[in-house]
Amino acid sequence: MAIKYTEEQLNTVDQSLLIQMLLNEQEHNEELTQQIKELNAKLTAMDEKMQNLMEQIILSNKARFGRSSEKMDDPSQISFMEVDGNIIFFNEAEAEYDLDADEPDDLEIPKRGKRPSGKKDKDLEGLPTERVDHYMSEKELISTFGENGWKQLPDAISRRYKFVPAQVKVEIHHIGVYASKKDEGFMVKAKHPKNLLPGSLVSPSLAAALMNAKYVNATPLARIEREMERYGLAISRKNMANWMIRLGEEYISVMYDYLHKLMYGYHVIQADETPVLVNRDGRPAGTHSYMWVYRTGHMYKDKQIVLYEYQMTRNTSHPREFLRDYSGICVTDGYQVYHTLEKQLEDLTIAGCWVHCRRRFEEAWEVIGKVKTKDCMSYLVMKQIQAIYREEGKLKELSAEERATQRQVVVKPLVDAFFAYLKIHEHEAGSSGKLHDAITYALNQEKYLRVFLSDGEVPIDNNASERAIRGFCVGKKNWEVIDTINGAKTSAMIYSIAETAKANNLKPYDYFNHLLEVIPEHMDDTDISFLDDLLPWSDKLPDNIRKTQK
Repeated sequence: MAIKYTEEQLNTVDQSLLIQMLLNEQEHNEELTQQIKELNAKLTAMDEKMQNLMEQIILSNKARFGRSSEKMDDPSQISFMEVDGNIIFFNEAEAEYDLDADEPDDLEIPKRGKRPSGKKDKDLEGLPTERVDHYMSEKELISTFGENGWKQLPDAISRRYKFVPAQVKVEIHHIGVYASKKDEGFMVKAKHPKNLLPGSLVSPSLAAALMNAKYVNATPLARIEREMERYGLAISRKNMANWMIRLGEEYISVMYDYLHKLMYGYHVIQADETPVLVNRDGRPAGTHSYMWVYRTGHMYKDKQIVLYEYQMTRNTSHPREFLRDYSGICVTDGYQVYHTLEKQLEDLTIAGCWVHCRRRFEEAWEVIGKVKTKDCMSYLVMKQIQAIYREEGKLKELSAEERATQRQVVVKPLVDAFFAYLKIHEHEAGSSGKLHDAITYALNQEKYLRVFLSDGEVPIDNNASERAIRGFCVGKKNWEVIDTINGAKTSAMIYSIAETAKANNLKPYDYFNHLLEVIPEHMDDTDISFLDDLLPWSDKLPDNIRKTQK
């Protein structure tokens, strides 16, 4: 219990004792002050942890229940101008402000134009037609008009779609066998297509149908099995999986390897990766493997290549091996593996993705809460990125050389202003949280985010790779084939051909069918030049493989 002294008692206390009491009190106050500081530091840390947890909950709820579109709600565009040699930004209303502008003569909203005609006919172009006649008999005409009481007018034409369900037939190949009359041991068979797999009934058309169903339409093997049963075809899921793996390894891999070599000839490529589970790969259940995607640059409109590669891990050795002979620019997200790779491969340059940069600021904006202020830093930064994209979008029809020139003139000042703004206001973001992470990410990625400015063939983002891998993400939950490492590797090759076909405006089923008809006939060839005629952009491909241009 603390002792309390009266004024009278203190007047009688020895001076040395009084000094000691004051010193003790001073020491006690210092201890209390230190304890308060430590408690405040703990409270601050707890507040930061709580804020981080709340941000994670908000973003998790948005990912689960929110919209996936990345468009900004506010249609107003942010604008830039130069003031005293510095780029500043402001709303478009301010940018367009002009007191001397003439008033409009008419404030009425212009009427919406008529819907363009001919769309239905355009949709029908390229489809096979079947004529069906509907004419009255002579007896019906006489009954209606009387003898010679009518004349024939031009036919009324009515069109409608007709769907022909898939059919399964059994091809019975009768192969002529001939023997010499003089040499009884000499026999010759007539030329005929080889079986895709020894002892198997699978044909190119059936294999193409299975590949199309699984790797294009993401249909589970169990559902394909039931569908085949409805057509009277008894094929087990195990047989289908075995066919996919064996056909992929023997035939599809030939085209895959050829496309891989051709990819090295492109100045710009893009890369991404996504996790995938492989049940039996010798590791504990639930261990992630990865499917890597590499595609030719999005700015190349023709001769597109999309390749997948399965790997058990996400380390640098995999892209280093895949790109070992590549010289050029690779557009990626901010994953450190690619930056390490750039240091290891002398002829490789890594370009960054502005979409990944923007997403981090969008996350910072989302966690503010329901009342999202449009004066906050994260929103203003997003508007600056929106302005960069707006100007970049105006250059998409230009040649690579013209685009590079215009980027230096129009886009580069906006990018300079963006990074200048971040560096000026970096201290306002605090030491943690989503906004701090977003600013740190953007500044660390500045070198890579600027690469597109100096090369007109480099896209501003990596969206094309994400689109290429999206179909895989949709289908991978349905893939019994990916149960093993061999299944995963084969799936990557088949999926590569499917996505490459789609990227080049081909019909995947017909392209698979054509490859499986032609490649087996050349398996003994030492010259692989026949593959040039099978490339997705080859003029030698049958016309039915290409989609009709609408």
